[in-house]
Amino acid sequence: MFAYQVTKDLKLAIPNPARDSEQVFKLIDESRNSMQKWLPWVAELQNVEDEIRFLKHVNTNFGTGASLNVVIYFRQQPAGMISFNHINNNRADIGYWLAERFRGRGIMHQAVLAMVDIGFHEYDLNRIEIEAAVGNDGSNYVAQKAGFTLEGTLRENRRLLDGCFHDHNLYAFLRRDWKNR
Repeated sequence: MFAYQVTKDLKLAIPNPARDSEQVFKLIDESRNSMQKWLPWVAELQNVEDEIRFLKHVNTNFGTGASLNVVIYFRQQPAGMISFNHINNNRADIGYWLAERFRGRGIMHQAVLAMVDIGFHEYDLNRIEIEAAVGNDGSNYVAQKAGFTLEGTLRENRRLLDGCFHDHNLYAFLRRDWKNR
């Protein structure tokens, strides 16, 4: 397993579809009600085979340098995922989700900081962004706590599961901010 050790209890690892798909799907399924309000793809993910296809797809994208998706392991068990969804022109955007039973422990905060570190050290990024739906307090808090700067609100930015377009806050972390922290 190719992994980045964040703390004694936390690591980020490239997904192994054969090993991780069942556990990751179970986490999504357990947290489906709270996640699908903000993450439209959750409704489309219906079984382990869907998860296997997804993990294979993100690994292909990793191989081409288009994205980086990793499983968040907390105390040796999958807890969620975090990713650079798009990597291009020295910038990337972070996406993340955490199963309900792992929330409130600072796991995502540490995972985001680790991705920022990876982005600036390994990918030579200049800018890392997070978009969080205006009403998604947890996701906005993660971005704020990690030191991202709120740059503005993207009005009617994405259609969510309710069929309506929702505003998203745009946060960014620049290399110069990271160096000066």
